[in-house]
Amino acid sequence: MPIDQHLLVAFTVTTIVAMITPGPDMLFILGCGMRGGPRAGLLATAGVATSEVVHVAVAAAGLAALFAAVPTAFAVVRIVGAAYLIYLGVQMIRHRKGVQDELDEQTGGMPGRRAYLNGLLTNLLNPKMVTFTIAFLPQFIDPRLGHVWLQFAILGAVLVVAEFIVDGLVGVLAGRIGGWLRRRKAARRRIDTATGGIFIGIGVRLAVES
Repeated sequence: MPIDQHLLVAFTVTTIVAMITPGPDMLFILGCGMRGGPRAGLLATAGVATSEVVHVAVAAAGLAALFAAVPTAFAVVRIVGAAYLIYLGVQMIRHRKGVQDELDEQTGGMPGRRAYLNGLLTNLLNPKMVTFTIAFLPQFIDPRLGHVWLQFAILGAVLVVAEFIVDGLVGVLAGRIGGWLRRRKAARRRIDTATGGIFIGIGVRLAVES
């Protein structure tokens, strides 16, 4: 096997523990599920998982050294990601009428494509995920075994599977609860406001963290 089995077990356990600890990704998926239903929750999870594949590839290529060499790049990407989340939150709270409302009614509150793209972009625009991956994954790589890229690929696959199991479950459960609440018009408005607040909170947190 091209990877140390003991390291693989340790990585799997550590990853699951990290996944079940509420963080920005879980809160984001929770919000998408509540507003758009189980399908939106799963697709938001898929978007986050896709960005994690990119982060693993970046870690394997060592490109995160850019953030160390040019600290400004880290700050710029972080602020852009925070601004995007805040923008999404404000739009949900404002709850524009007209075409958007009709679209929301037809799709259960959030189109699947938008849930996926938002999940992809919010995670992709979080440079802390890149630096975390750079710091985390290499701890479970044994260069003496060779096939370093393959080791990264195996660990990345474990990461993505754990993402789907943990956050996907959160998205589906939130979607079912949200679906029941959305059938009550007053509750639907509260869901939009709560979801927008979650997104704004995550954005502010990203912006102020050093």
